[in-house]
Amino acid sequence: MLFKSRKDTLFRSIVFTIAVLLCFILYISILGNTAITESIVSVVVTSLVLCFLLWVFYGTSYKLTSTTLRYKSGPIKGNIPIAEIHQIIKGKTLWVGLKPATASKGLIVKYNKFSELYISPETNDSFIAEILKHNSSIEIITV
Repeated sequence: MLFKSRKDTLFRSIVFTIAVLLCFILYISILGNTAITESIVSVVVTSLVLCFLLWVFYGTSYKLTSTTLRYKSGPIKGNIPIAEIHQIIKGKTLWVGLKPATASKGLIVKYNKFSELYISPETNDSFIAEILKHNSSIEIITV
């Protein structure tokens, strides 16, 4: 089952602000009396950064299969065997570590001995209900 990532106001504001600033910088560099190579470099760099932001913004999702939790967020991709997940903390934000997420108050998935992953599915409850179908021994903690 595929779960898209929830996008909160803070993340939307940051992406929008950065996109507008990059477009403004690009506009200024093209209007300025700079060499053609400088203009080309600024267009390429700005376009790459904008593409990366949009890739993360629209390309963050999570897929549950019968054996794995697969996540992707732009270039960040991976999977976790569901059998190795032992705890999920609901409603807390992880500020450091692996975060293929676009919202706060998501889920912290703890697996292996000390590994954790922060995700933000559209609805935490439906994700938890679905993952519990595959591994009912996962401990759910609500904060």
